[in-house]
Amino acid sequence: MSNQIEEGTKLKLDFTKLRKIQQNINTDVIPVAVQHAITNEILIIAYVNEEALNHTIKNRVATFWSTSRNELWIKGKSSGDVLEIVEILINCEQNSLIYKVIPKGSGVCHTKNHNNISRRTCYYRKIDLENPNELIFIENLK
Repeated sequence: MSNQIEEGTKLKLDFTKLRKIQQNINTDVIPVAVQHAITNEILIIAYVNEEALNHTIKNRVATFWSTSRNELWIKGKSSGDVLEIVEILINCEQNSLIYKVIPKGSGVCHTKNHNNISRRTCYYRKIDLENPNELIFIENLK
């Protein structure tokens, strides 16, 4: 099922994600958008708790709370695809963040492209506006 979602061309949005997070984790989290500090490209949306944010600030490396594994997730610890923190923005209600980063590896996403290289962003497809149930791969168009 994951391969159909991650590599498929059919739209299958998971509108239950926040409910799943609420039911499955044992800590409070807020969303963080991760943005390339130079290109302004959005790389990933993740979640942080206080521990992850403190680790990020102390080490200047993007760190998240894994909502699927229920543990601290230091981005790039195993893959080498580290995201160096340039600055951290906070919204008006103090319930979401933006990490502005410089990627230090070959990509950001846990999925791989057709050359088996980590994709540079998790946003590698777009909705076909002429056929909204279909997705178009855009990673090779840039």
